[in-house]
Amino acid sequence: MPRHGVTPSRRLPRSPGGERRSDRSCGVLGPGTLGMALTLALFPSLALWTPAAAHPLPAQGYFASFSGLAPQVRDTFGWWNLTCPVCKSLFTILDFGLQKENNVVRVGSLATKLCQLLKIAPPTVCQSAIQLFEDDMVEVWRRSVLSPSEACGLLLGSTCGHWDIFSSWNISLPAVPKPAPQPPKPPAPGAPVSRVLFLTDLHWDRDYLEGTDPDCEDPLCCRRGSGPPPPSRPGAGYWGEYSKCDLPLRTLESLLSGLGPAGPFDMVYWTGDIPAHNVWHQSRQDQLQALTTVTALVKKYLGPVPVYPAVGNHESTPVNGFPPPFIEGNQSSRWLYEAMAKAWEPWLPAEALHTLRIGGFYALSPSPGLRLISLNMNFCSRENFWLLINSTDPAGQLQWLVGELQAAEDRGDKVHIIGHIPPGHCLKSWSWNYYRIVARYENTLAGQFFGHTHVDEFEIFYDEETLSRPLSVAFLAPSATTYISLNPGYRVYLIDGNYPGSSHVVLDHETYILNLTQANEPGATPRWHLLYRALETYGLPNALPAAWNDLVYRMRGDTQLFQTFWFLYHKGHPPSEPCGTPCRLATLCAQLSARSDSPALCRHLVPDASIADVQSHQRRPLC
Repeated sequence: MPRHGVTPSRRLPRSPGGERRSDRSCGVLGPGTLGMALTLALFPSLALWTPAAAHPLPAQGYFASFSGLAPQVRDTFGWWNLTCPVCKSLFTILDFGLQKENNVVRVGSLATKLCQLLKIAPPTVCQSAIQLFEDDMVEVWRRSVLSPSEACGLLLGSTCGHWDIFSSWNISLPAVPKPAPQPPKPPAPGAPVSRVLFLTDLHWDRDYLEGTDPDCEDPLCCRRGSGPPPPSRPGAGYWGEYSKCDLPLRTLESLLSGLGPAGPFDMVYWTGDIPAHNVWHQSRQDQLQALTTVTALVKKYLGPVPVYPAVGNHESTPVNGFPPPFIEGNQSSRWLYEAMAKAWEPWLPAEALHTLRIGGFYALSPSPGLRLISLNMNFCSRENFWLLINSTDPAGQLQWLVGELQAAEDRGDKVHIIGHIPPGHCLKSWSWNYYRIVARYENTLAGQFFGHTHVDEFEIFYDEETLSRPLSVAFLAPSATTYISLNPGYRVYLIDGNYPGSSHVVLDHETYILNLTQANEPGATPRWHLLYRALETYGLPNALPAAWNDLVYRMRGDTQLFQTFWFLYHKGHPPSEPCGTPCRLATLCAQLSARSDSPALCRHLVPDASIADVQSHQRRPLC
């Protein structure tokens, strides 16, 4: 297999028990695990049957856990014998009680003890995280899960109330008939090509410290407080480390100052996640410092090149906490959006700044014939606990997107969409509605660009009727950060350029990395270099959706081609464990899964009988 100029990967650090760490999931302590602790705090009797060795809820199972919890709560409290009025009275009392500050503190105190008892995180992390999350999460629980009608509807049935927190919903599409599909034509020889720099998941850790323990007990290591490593293990490298660590500012500055060979660039797409993964100990001041510091660094090295950002899930604190605009006061996201508007004002026009301040999304026209839409994908996030209150098209963002796409279709413009969390990782109803929108506007939508997973992959969209005709592809670019056990990297997209009649589709893409093994050698200097070009490496005729679909099916039968993909998927530093058949098929299924929770998308790839088994091996990092 070609190594693309990258040295063989180092072995991953061992855990204290001697097992090698291979899980690259990015689910640091967050709402899923804290949700369990707070659930148990709100229903103390549940602790009686919870095993002491219980594991945190899986990141993707956070929302789904509530429906499964209901029978256990019913059995524990014997609520089958309660009448509806009594049930509602009990929850009214609980709702009223949780409005008192001292009761919120009691809930937080109990949740901290349970977090420590269940070994969800180290004791100090449990305490800091619960204190950070408790006010917002209790408020959300009080207004949604614990509202008398919702809770009693879940526990006693629909005759007592309506539990509709996660019910399906449909977006309204215009009555304008969909034009016949028109696949883009290849650009004429010599046509202009735009180079678009794509940055995502920078995750600057201001407390990164060379020489500290990269395998500490905290969810994030290589930092002040991680302590020294044992004598048998080296400490964190100067430029970064292959472990659960983020980046020092000097590595980000090295990336931005070393962009010359990859340029020049016509514009930059930057899809968020600026702060580090120390989510248990972050303040608004910390997040704003990260925003302003890294934005200033981007401006310094990119100068007049226009930069178009999107909001990541780590920009807020508590992490993933993005209330819809109807939440006002101190718990709203206004503090963050206002700071973003101020920091990004040189790059964005007034119309974009207006919607950015309201909901963290915007649209603008970078060049004639091209419309750019930046979505706030936190309004589709499985981990955004505020969506427990109302998950139906939060902030009206999808309906706004439909209006933008219809207006672009009417003008004959093409559209690029950027965002942080990929659509296949979203709440099911949001994801399926987005899928419908992409299918309706397939002639208008020229490109989709996301990050979040930290690895190098893609998601394919198919026609709704047969789920067999590929009509769009979302590119998921690799992260700048090393978290977890990766080389730092960035992406450059080559796009049909600015001229009348341009398709504005992706023609190819290039991925650049910093090889940490080489960079951290004594006396070495960091050298960012080209890892691969997509068309050349995969033998693609073009970068259109059909070509990526064909690649998936070629990799199903060609294990050597898949191993190349696996190597590049991890930015030149794959896990030491081999990716066997279930792993390979699960990884390939993920490339077909732009629609959340849809096994049908894999039906042509694996026999129906084995889809569930394959999906159980899927790794879908949530970062």
